[in-house]
Amino acid sequence: MPGSESRDVFVGEEAMAKKGVLALSYPIEHGVVRDWKDMQKIWHHTFYDALRVDPSEHPVIVTEAPMNPKKNRERMLEMLFDVFCCPAAYIVIQAVMSLYSYGRTTGCVVDSGDGVTHVVPVYEGFCLPHAVQRLDLAGRDLSDYMVKILTERGVSMVSSAEKEIVRHMKETACYVLTKEDLDTAVQNSQQQPTDYELLHTLPDGNTVNLVAERFRVPEVLFNPMLCGRELMGIHQATFKCVQACDVDLRRDLFKNIVLSGGTTMFEGIKERLEQEVRALAPQKIDVKVQASPHRRYIVWMGASIVAQLSTFESMMISKAEYDE
Repeated sequence: MPGSESRDVFVGEEAMAKKGVLALSYPIEHGVVRDWKDMQKIWHHTFYDALRVDPSEHPVIVTEAPMNPKKNRERMLEMLFDVFCCPAAYIVIQAVMSLYSYGRTTGCVVDSGDGVTHVVPVYEGFCLPHAVQRLDLAGRDLSDYMVKILTERGVSMVSSAEKEIVRHMKETACYVLTKEDLDTAVQNSQQQPTDYELLHTLPDGNTVNLVAERFRVPEVLFNPMLCGRELMGIHQATFKCVQACDVDLRRDLFKNIVLSGGTTMFEGIKERLEQEVRALAPQKIDVKVQASPHRRYIVWMGASIVAQLSTFESMMISKAEYDE
């Protein structure tokens, strides 16, 4: 019965608050839904507890990762229409929504969240799927790497609750350096660690002294081999994405690179990405990276813009059309 979910399930911030006593489940892995039963619980929580709306009375926009398997899209529609009885739905690639939030319809979106990073070229509001670059490297991998290097220092953070503490440390203490500053920092952090250290107080009152971890962890985005992953860095993926597009589009894409997602929130990432892509791009090509302060939620903001368009109704698929 909608609205009567038993309290043996907690979602989002409530789940995090109980992380010390409950097992945490992540139904989305690397941008793809793997556990539809838990996904239904998340949507139930979203509709009835967070938004406090009846989904049968509201059209719904759902964003998806590029190259999302067709069967996943079909399963999403099935759940929206058959379980939640939504009157209409619109499924759209999240990178397109990100770009709308920046006031653009053409650009290259670097979208990095918890489980996956995509670099997506968009032209006049349409994703160019042949040039999309996917990296199975994102926020959760950075958190795992931070756990690893803390463990090497003798600081054990392995339980679900402790890993959430590490995630919080990563998000609040880490930053990205330029290549030149990185070389200097690696050397100086050993000789003068106080210049880089930050004391983080744990819930039990103990403290963790963070030094080189602060810039080593996000550096994985540019050098995945640091955590043993044979992948491109986000700068290389961005360059490869643009180069895979028609030559007439490349100039516009290079000067309209935008950041999206929580893993792009590190201080300094805009400047570093711009520096790295500029070093790869042809001379005289203008490379510009835009980083909205709201980019953690930029996909939602773009979708809210689309929902207000006069043409939105024609974009949706209705339940009647789905039933046919």
